[in-house]
Amino acid sequence: MPEQLAESIVQLALRRGFFNPTAEIYRASAGFYDLGPLGALMKNNLINYWIDTFVKRETSFDVYLIDGSLILPYDALKASGHVDKFTDPMAECKKCGRAHRVDQLIEDVLGLKVEGKSIEELQEIVSKNGVSCPNCGGELAGFKEHHLMFKLSVGGGEETAFLRPETAQNIFLNFKRIAFSMRAKLPFAVAQVGKSFRNEISPRQSIIRLREFSQMEVEVFFSPLRADGPRGFEEVGDTVIRVLTREEQMRGNGEAVELRARDAVEEGIVPNRFLAYYLAREVRFFQSLGIPPENMRFRHLLPEETPHYSGGNFDLEVKFSFGWKEIVGNAYRRDYDLTVHSRHSGEDLSMDDNGVKVVPHVVEPSFGVERILYAILEYSYREGIREWPLLMLPRIVSPIKAVVLPLLDREALTSRAWEVYTALRMSRRPIYVVYDDRGSIGRRYARADEAGANLCITIDFQTLKDNTVTVRDRDNAQQVRVKIDELEEIIFNDMYRGLEGTGGG
Repeated sequence: MPEQLAESIVQLALRRGFFNPTAEIYRASAGFYDLGPLGALMKNNLINYWIDTFVKRETSFDVYLIDGSLILPYDALKASGHVDKFTDPMAECKKCGRAHRVDQLIEDVLGLKVEGKSIEELQEIVSKNGVSCPNCGGELAGFKEHHLMFKLSVGGGEETAFLRPETAQNIFLNFKRIAFSMRAKLPFAVAQVGKSFRNEISPRQSIIRLREFSQMEVEVFFSPLRADGPRGFEEVGDTVIRVLTREEQMRGNGEAVELRARDAVEEGIVPNRFLAYYLAREVRFFQSLGIPPENMRFRHLLPEETPHYSGGNFDLEVKFSFGWKEIVGNAYRRDYDLTVHSRHSGEDLSMDDNGVKVVPHVVEPSFGVERILYAILEYSYREGIREWPLLMLPRIVSPIKAVVLPLLDREALTSRAWEVYTALRMSRRPIYVVYDDRGSIGRRYARADEAGANLCITIDFQTLKDNTVTVRDRDNAQQVRVKIDELEEIIFNDMYRGLEGTGGG
C-alpha cells in the first residue's frame, strides 16, 4: 500500500539518521526538517554530482556557479513581483481552526487541478462539492490569499527585507556583475545551490513539502535572435521524453506522449531547443539515480497555472507511491526578469549579440533537493529480498561507500580492521567509510544494507596471513577476496558503477 511504503521510508529515515523533524523534542511547527548524519552526506553527494553534471562537465556553454545571500531587499522583490503576487489560496476550518491550502485540498479530495484559479472560483468549487476540513469535517471559511514570503526587519532602522523565496533572483540581480567579471558571451548560464524559504500554509508528507528547502538551479541566458540552441543539443536530441501535454490534460487524460526531444521542439510542444536540451538531460540524470523513464513525465502547465511572463513551464514529475509530484520546475522565462530589474533599478541589463543589443531570454531548470532525496529513497527501498530492509541507493550518492568489519571481536582482527579503516579514511580519494565491530557479522551486514552502504569489507583470520579481505556487494550480497592495497581503487570505481552512457557525469 502507498501509505505503508511512505511510512516505511519515514521510519527508516528516522532510525538510520537520514532526516527528522526540526526541534523534534519540542514538537515544533511543521514544514521544517533536519537532515541527520546520513541524510547530510547523501545531500552533499547529490549536490556534488549535480554540480559535476550541470556545471563542471557542461561544454555547450559556460556555466558560472555563485552563492547568493539568503536575505533580499524589499525593492528587488517588489520589482520581481513577489511582494504583490507570491501567494497561495487559504481557508480556515470553522470548527478546529486549522488552515488549509485550498487548491491542493481540492486536488486531494476531488482529483481536480485548480492551481491558478481565483479565490472566488475555488470557493464555488468547495461549496458546490461539499469539500470540508480533512481534520475534523468542519466547514471551510475565510477564503483569502496567503503571502508566502518570510518578512524581516534589517538594522536599527528596521528596513524591510525577506528571506529569499527562490534562488533565481540572486542570479538576475548579479547578472551584470557576472557578465562583466567573467567576460561572458551569449549563451552562458549561472548556477546556484542553496536554501529558499516559503511560508507554506499546510506543509506535509515529510520532506516533500517544506517551508525551508534547498534548490539546485540554472539560469541559461541566450539571445532571442538565435534559434539553433546549445552546441550540445545534437548529442541529446534523440533522447525520448514523456510529455503530458495541455491537450491531454484538458481532455481529462493522464497519458503522456513519448517523443524525441528534437521532435518536441519541431512540433511546437516545447518552445525552444535550450529548454528541450535540459528536459533531455534531466531524463538521463534521474535515470542514473535509479528512477525509470516510464515513471517520469514533463507536465506542460495549463495556461491558468503558467506565470504571465512565461513562454512555457514543464514540471518534471515523478510517480511516487502517493501520486505524481514535481521534483524539477522547467521554465522559459523569456526576458521578463532582466527587463523588470533593469526598469526598476535603472541599470542596463542588455548584452551585445554580434553587434545587436538584446535583453537575453532565460531558460530555468530548478531542482528541489529534498524531494529528489525522498524520490531516491523510495525508489531504492526494498523489502522481501533479505530478512531486513535493503536500501539500494545509487552508488554515487550513497552516504557510506564502505563499512569495515572485523569478523570477530578479537584484538588481532579489530586492530587490523582499524588500520584498514584509518588508511581508507586518509586516502587521497573522496571516500567515506565507517567502522563497525558491534554485534554479530550478520547483524552488521543488516545495518549496512539498511543504511545503503555500497560495500562491506570484512577482516578475518585469512587477512592476518596474506593481507586479503572479503568485499561484499550490497545489491547481490556476493563476496570476493581482494588485496588490501586494492581497496581504495575498488571502492572509488564502485562509486561510478552504472553511470556510463547516462549523460550523468
